[in-house]
Amino acid sequence: MRTMIRNFSFYIFAAFMAVFTLSVNAREKTADSASRPVKWYDKIKLSGYGMLQYQFEDKENNKHNYFNLRLMRLSLDGKISNFDWRVQMQGTSAKGPGEPTVMLVDLYTEWVKFDAFRIKVGQFKRPFTFENPAHPITQGWYAYALVINALSAFGDRTGEKNSAGRDIGIQIQGDLFKNASGGRLLHYQGGVFNGEGINMWDKNQGKDFIGGLWVMPIQGLRIGAFGWTGSRGGMTDPITGETISIRKNRYALSVEYDKNEYTFRAEYLHSQGWGAEGSGSTTVDYTKGDKADGWYVLGIVPVIKSKLHAKARYQTYRSKKSWNSAKTMYEVGVNYYFTKNIQLNVEYARVNDRTITIPGKHNYNFFDAQLDFRF
Repeated sequence: MRTMIRNFSFYIFAAFMAVFTLSVNAREKTADSASRPVKWYDKIKLSGYGMLQYQFEDKENNKHNYFNLRLMRLSLDGKISNFDWRVQMQGTSAKGPGEPTVMLVDLYTEWVKFDAFRIKVGQFKRPFTFENPAHPITQGWYAYALVINALSAFGDRTGEKNSAGRDIGIQIQGDLFKNASGGRLLHYQGGVFNGEGINMWDKNQGKDFIGGLWVMPIQGLRIGAFGWTGSRGGMTDPITGETISIRKNRYALSVEYDKNEYTFRAEYLHSQGWGAEGSGSTTVDYTKGDKADGWYVLGIVPVIKSKLHAKARYQTYRSKKSWNSAKTMYEVGVNYYFTKNIQLNVEYARVNDRTITIPGKHNYNFFDAQLDFRF
């Protein structure tokens, strides 16, 4: 299976480069013959970004201090008639420094003829929470919130490998009812997915059903709720040794205001269903209980418009939905924009991790700096 996935990723990468070459050639030809009819390949856009990182943490018995190549992505986006499409490849140190991973993250097409009803098919972001779909750079922090990572398929509680919030499936979505500002009052979205993460076949006969609904009463404000029910197959029961599926019953409550460089967002997530022993594991860990939850509240405000932003975030994730399993971070920092496409993000956090078993060592310091660029 792994060999097949690697071969598939290789072929996708080769096709990616072929389309990229076609795109470059097409643009060159367009520059020479601007009067000719527009072709589908004229609408192909190449984009990408890189994230360079330095991180320090003085946790007892697990101190680290390193430079890291956090993330690199290359994307091709295009349009054919009423269909948008995207192919995106990623290089990352998700497994840790010195263990790079290259993989296909997005491959989908979406029928976009009507704002009120669109259909997306392929591999893409799961429609769960406001933060999951946020761009890693625009998101503004060293990483997505702890609870988003654990319950929205980044390094999922179920042991699913880091899937960057994505899965394979089909989704409908749309925007309805114009509001006073000319935008839309109501957004809906819902989809059916394998439930196993990116580049993976389904391991049982069940599917994941995920949906969300939010209202936008004024420009910049969203108030929403999300639901998710499904399972992860191919798990091992450590007591009986049997192969089983574990449930994923989740919901999220979300609110966000994002306008004129002011961003405020808060979300609460709750999960019911057993967890795994760790990331990438297929063994159920019953000691973790069958419930987890978490929340975060953040604010990012301009100090110098389009140049310097100050930020603060408070977040907690409880892996057993109990305070003795809570990890809490109190974060402050700044984002500095050298240009529109190059920025430096710096933050400090005081961490309280009650899962640490060493008495009196629950608190430690965390520092992260990232230089991000886009093209």
